[in-house]
Amino acid sequence: MIESTANTVPLPGQGRRVKVLLPLPLGKPYDYLVPTGMDLSPGDVVEVPLGPRQVIGVVWPDDGADPDVDLSRLKAVIAAHDPPFSLPTDMLRFADWVAAYYLVPQGAVLRMMIRRLDALKPPRPVTFYSRRIDADLPARMTPARRNVLAVLDDGMPRTAAELAEIAGVGTSVVKGLADLQVLRAETRPADPMPQVPDADFAPPELADAQRGVAEQLVSTFDDAPKVTLLEGVTGAGKTEVYFEAVAEALRRGQQALVLLPEIALTQQIRQRFADRFGASPIAWHYGLSDAERKRAWRQIASGAARVIVGARSALFLPFTDLGLIVVDEEHDPSFKQEDGVRYHARDMAVLRGNIGRFPVILVSATPSLESVANVEAGRYAHVQLPQRFGAAKLPDVRTVDLREDRLPRGRWISGPLAAAVETALADGEQALLFLNRRGYAPLTLCDTCGHRLKCPHCTAWLVEHRYLGRLQCHHCGYQVPVVRDCPSCGNADTMRACGPGVERLAEEVQARWPDARMALMTSDLIHSPSELDALIQAMVRGEIDVLIGTQIVAKGHNFPRLTLVGVIDSDLGLEGGDLRAAERTFQLLHQVAGRAGRADLPGQVMLQTYNPDHPVLQAMATADSSAFLAAELDGRRAAHMPPYGRLIALILSGPDENRVLDVSRSLAKRVPQSQQGGGPRVLGPAPAPLAVVRGRHRMRFLIQGARGPEIARFVQGWLAGVRLPNNMRLTVDVDPHNFL
Repeated sequence: MIESTANTVPLPGQGRRVKVLLPLPLGKPYDYLVPTGMDLSPGDVVEVPLGPRQVIGVVWPDDGADPDVDLSRLKAVIAAHDPPFSLPTDMLRFADWVAAYYLVPQGAVLRMMIRRLDALKPPRPVTFYSRRIDADLPARMTPARRNVLAVLDDGMPRTAAELAEIAGVGTSVVKGLADLQVLRAETRPADPMPQVPDADFAPPELADAQRGVAEQLVSTFDDAPKVTLLEGVTGAGKTEVYFEAVAEALRRGQQALVLLPEIALTQQIRQRFADRFGASPIAWHYGLSDAERKRAWRQIASGAARVIVGARSALFLPFTDLGLIVVDEEHDPSFKQEDGVRYHARDMAVLRGNIGRFPVILVSATPSLESVANVEAGRYAHVQLPQRFGAAKLPDVRTVDLREDRLPRGRWISGPLAAAVETALADGEQALLFLNRRGYAPLTLCDTCGHRLKCPHCTAWLVEHRYLGRLQCHHCGYQVPVVRDCPSCGNADTMRACGPGVERLAEEVQARWPDARMALMTSDLIHSPSELDALIQAMVRGEIDVLIGTQIVAKGHNFPRLTLVGVIDSDLGLEGGDLRAAERTFQLLHQVAGRAGRADLPGQVMLQTYNPDHPVLQAMATADSSAFLAAELDGRRAAHMPPYGRLIALILSGPDENRVLDVSRSLAKRVPQSQQGGGPRVLGPAPAPLAVVRGRHRMRFLIQGARGPEIARFVQGWLAGVRLPNNMRLTVDVDPHNFL
């Protein structure tokens, strides 16, 4: 992969110095010498020495901040990358900004950008074999040769391996027939060129409201670079509208990126895209095979891929001419990376657009409070689609007060909801029962001594998964077979499941409606995008009567005959110390409610709750979110909390609880005194809500400050020079979304 162009170090005082950033957790680029005859520019990928190793790095802009280093002490760049490759200048600026904002080493961000450099060298071409129509058969026709020729009678070229497998012969038989000129060998590139989407392939028939919004989105290409929030109710046709912005990017010869929060949505968007543009976009997510990811990376880096649909990591792909980013379901918490570089893809998409001076579109039926506040402050433009497309109407929403409609012991579906399910089934319609709790039961305890089964490595109860026959921790993955005898008191068959999960809900549905065709949609039972797509298609074809699922069912699915949504526990998620609890619950309930009545049939939503007067439930029942959002924003503003203030969380973790406590107290003593003068203030240290995860004890600091760079400088000054024991780790989470 590397072709050396020089292997000698220039004499002292000769050659040119460059900075090279390495994809390692290093805070700054290192200085290297450029050998005579080698021409390097910022962004070029090179190989350099690092101690006894040779590593890949990227030539970085020289900001001149470091003092000159004696050239005699510098090592030389070994070689330029072969094939030559260079990151665009705006990607280098993007890496610097991401590192500075999230307080992470620049090299850690660079690693996300070039971790697929091995994909640059394409695989070897592939040879396909087909039958020559005018060729004479060989004098000696063996059964093996006849089998090969019979396979090729359909006229479809195949590789030697494919032919050999189907015909039940060795590859030598195939190659022997080619040597005899009976078969034609044709060599093709391993990477076929992707189809080019046509902006004018099948323009949609937009309603007047959609057309007006689409025109506003297209106009942002010629205006000053801006971010636009596209807000529209579920079923309003937001996808078709932002596709018109994608079409404009294609007409201008630019690449477009559509970010999705879940790979579950990728296949649906790709199919709708193909119907609109005559070709599928390139996909990018963890569900791809290694070969598929390499191929996608090459096509994006070469500019052959014009439209990319992917998960949050697609933001760091090496686009050659990116001209538009769309963040679909921009409110979704899945856009926040929770390990490694803890970035938020929505916020970094906005930054990427500002650096590249191109439009960014944020799309949601329930925008995040951050985006709403940016609209109010005039930083974002705002366009709306308040009505569903065509004849579809928004569903009727009602609450079921479980204090009055009490649940029988061991039952989780109330009388009113059960009656609504029966009506839907009798009318040949579909029902969705939503419970955002995986497994069979969230807790298993002994009904004799009260012992509860918990994870030995985390502060968490073990969740029973009856379909899989195991108890599992959802934080570290620890699992054991289902336990029936109490490990504490020793009594037999005393362990009882407490509370419902979706599997227990399915058990009740089967008992109540044994003739109904039921299916579960949960990440525990769906292991690939193809399995999910098969389930979605079965639902669309009407082969499922009752669908039971967790939050995976709430995102973007369109089921024409689904008329009833029942939320089993609408209060789940409303309590706790998460400042976004109410906002997230409202967004989730709104999204799952939006699955009902998306076609000609009217829909209804029933929310089971013990607290029908909660502002979230009231906003859902009255279909008026404005009062709820205003109250949430007022509360955040008064408390100087995001989006009107900033938070940074520090998590200190280690295997020894006492040592973690000691180090956290030492850190607390180092807090700069500037917080006494009205600057950022530090809360903690205190045990994290999940005090132990994967055997590591955790203490948390929370730093609260005003918007702007001051809070980041405060944390940098606080942590400068801190040295932790080898077995301890300090995680910095800027703009945290997970408070566990």
